Amino acid sequence: QVQLVESGGGLVQAGYSLRLSCAASGRTFSRYGMGWFRQAPGKEREFVAAINWTGGSTRYADSVKGRFTISRDNAKNTVYLQMNSLKPEGTAVYYCARDVEQFGGTMDRRYDYWGQGTQVTVSS
Repeated sequence: QVQLVESGGGLVQAGYSLRLSCAASGRTFSRYGMGWFRQAPGKEREFVAAINWTGGSTRYADSVKGRFTISRDNAKNTVYLQMNSLKPEGTAVYYCARDVEQFGGTMDRRYDYWGQGTQVTVSS
């Protein structure tokens, strides 16, 4: 069983930054792609960013491209999401998830393990 635990959320003003972390249990972390998704109140969950198993390939939603950076440290079983220039519309619960394969896709149905989420609130 894989457990994913997110941390780093909080309340920030628009324009500021936060870095989310997601620590994974188990010894197979480095074999799988990882992703970040978010869900705002009253909205469906949406893709934010994904990274492949080596960290050599990343994908971003258009809404965060150029402001967010996903990275991973396989030695620490951790994936990160650096969020810069945050906007109020970024207020949501952010979830990390493990892809069923190595690639890090954009569709949430590709992901089989999910964390409990961490709240990010961006004030204007």
